[in-house]
Amino acid sequence: MLLLASASPARRRLLEQAAIPHRVRVSGVDEEAIQEPDPTRLVQRLAQAKAAVVADLERQEAAGQGPGVPDTAAGMPVLGCDSVLVFEGEVFGKPRDPDEAMARWRRMAGSWGELHTGHCLMGPGAGQAALLATVTTLVQFAPLSPAEIAAYVATGEPLHCAGGFALERIGGLTVERIEGCFSNVIGLSLPLLRRWLQPLG
Repeated sequence: MLLLASASPARRRLLEQAAIPHRVRVSGVDEEAIQEPDPTRLVQRLAQAKAAVVADLERQEAAGQGPGVPDTAAGMPVLGCDSVLVFEGEVFGKPRDPDEAMARWRRMAGSWGELHTGHCLMGPGAGQAALLATVTTLVQFAPLSPAEIAAYVATGEPLHCAGGFALERIGGLTVERIEGCFSNVIGLSLPLLRRWLQPLG
């Protein structure tokens, strides 16, 4: 059983489709409070923060006491993830509003971006080192007309996704090509997770 430290429905669906038993616990981490100029390290730090908060909550509840108690959690590995799109050197998280989504899409249409997803897997024991990795996938966006951009933003989907698009939903129509891990663009790299989980059986 895997504990997913994420509120993302797309990540949950990836685990379900891959038949990986899991449950979800949202971390509540303030993502804006974590600053890092390197986007590949930023997503790792965010993923690690989410996994650490959830792992700590699980340990505290398992012990039935407050912070600082010995680790007596049942032994469920915790996975934290976070994604950003980098376009022309600028980090694109979730757009703040439709106007920002429109402005971004006017720039991105017909061009390439880099989708970075940070992954952190924390073992069941508090003393075990966390596994950290960033997976990068190149994404080529379709050359969309202003009307097509407006129609996509009007769906509301871009406001809930890193980079302003969801490959597995309507946003799949806006993507021309990808180079690298497909599932990484959706929210987590299944090939990376498979390698990490193999030693755990």
